[in-house]
Amino acid sequence: MLPFRPTPFFADKNRAFWNLQFIGWGGSMLLRSITNIANGTPLAFLVLTLIATITGFSMSLILSVIYGKLISQRPLVTWGLTALVLAAAVGVTALIDGWTISLWRGGSDRGFATLVLGVFYMDMTLLGAWSALYYAINYYLQVEQQADRLERLEAQATSAQLAMLRYQLNPHFLFNTLNSISTLVLLKQTEPANAMLTRLSGFLRHTLVTQPGGKVTIAQEVETLKLYLDIERMRFEERLRTVFSIDPAAAAALIPSFLLQPLVENAVKYAVSPQEEGARISLSAQLVGPRVRLTVSDTGPGLRARPARATVSAAMKGAGHTVSTGVGLANIRDRLAQAYGDDHVFDIRTPPEGGFTVVIEIPYERQDAPEDTSAALKKPSAPPTVTPAPAARPLGLDA
Repeated sequence: MLPFRPTPFFADKNRAFWNLQFIGWGGSMLLRSITNIANGTPLAFLVLTLIATITGFSMSLILSVIYGKLISQRPLVTWGLTALVLAAAVGVTALIDGWTISLWRGGSDRGFATLVLGVFYMDMTLLGAWSALYYAINYYLQVEQQADRLERLEAQATSAQLAMLRYQLNPHFLFNTLNSISTLVLLKQTEPANAMLTRLSGFLRHTLVTQPGGKVTIAQEVETLKLYLDIERMRFEERLRTVFSIDPAAAAALIPSFLLQPLVENAVKYAVSPQEEGARISLSAQLVGPRVRLTVSDTGPGLRARPARATVSAAMKGAGHTVSTGVGLANIRDRLAQAYGDDHVFDIRTPPEGGFTVVIEIPYERQDAPEDTSAALKKPSAPPTVTPAPAARPLGLDA
C-alpha cells in the first residue's frame, strides 16, 4: 500500500490551471534566458526576458477568460473569434515587448518597427501554443466529464434493471399464503395461521433488507430459501421434500440476491403441486476451480408439466446452453447477464426419465469479511411445528 493517496492532476481544475501557468511560462523564461546567455547577450537583457514573460503570462490570463466564454459556442463562432482574439493578443504583446527592447537600446522609430516584427513571431508561437493547449485540455476534460456522466447513467440503469428483475418474482405464492392464512383463520385454527404468518413475515423481511442489485452469500440465500420452503411446506406437508448439499468452501461465495428463489418456486409450482405424491427439490453448491456451480433439481414430470405457452429454445452460449421456459428462467438469465456478462453458464437439463435440473456456473467471489456461515448450513430446513388440517387448502390461486 502506498503511504499516500494519489489524486488526479485535474481533480482541482483551478489549482491545475495555475500550476500549468507557472510551469509553462517559467520553463519558457528559463529556456529563453539560457539561449540569450549562450548567444553572449549581456546579463542585463535577462530583465527584458522577465518583462516579456510577465507580459505573456498576463496576456494568457486575459485569453483564458475570453476562451472560457467562446468554448461553449458553436464551432464556427468559437474558432473564428479565437483567431481574431489571438491575433490581437499577439499584436499587443509584440508591441509591449518591442517597446521595452527599444527603451533598453534607445533606437529610432524604424528600429522599433523592426523590433516589433522580430518579436511578433516569438509571441505568436508562444501564445498560439498556449491557446492550442488550453483548448486541448478543456476539450479533454469535457470528454472525461461526459464519459463519467455516461458511466454513472449506465450504472444507474443497470441498478434499476437489476432491481426490476429481482422484484419480478412470481407473487402467486404470496397470494396462496395469504389465502391459506385466511382459510385457517376462518376455520379458527389460530396456531397454524400464526405459524404461517410468522414464516411469511420472516421471508418478507429478508426481501426488504437485501439490496435489489446487491449480492449475498450462498449461506444467506439458502437461509432465505428455507424460510420460503417452510411456508410452502405448511401447504403441501409431506409432499414437499427438500435436500440441501452445500460445500462449506462455497458457502461464503457471493451471488446476486434472490437468484435461486425463482428456480425453487418453479419447482414447487411444476413438480410438487401437480403430483399427488409431491416431489423432492434438491439444491447443491460447490467450487469447481475458480468458479461456483449451483444446481437446482426436482423429481417432477419435467417439461411435460410446463404450460403450452412456454417456449423451449436452446442456443449454445459459452460452455453451456441457454434455454428459456418462462418468465422465471428468463429473469435469471437476464440477471446473470447483467452481473457477469458472458462469463457465466446457464444450463437446463431434462432427463428422459423426468425431472428438471438447472445448472449455473459463475465466477467465485468472496466478501471481504466473510461471516460464519456454518450455522445457516448446518441448521436443517425445520418442519412446521403445526400441521394444518387437510381442509385448509388455498382457495382460488394455485402456485
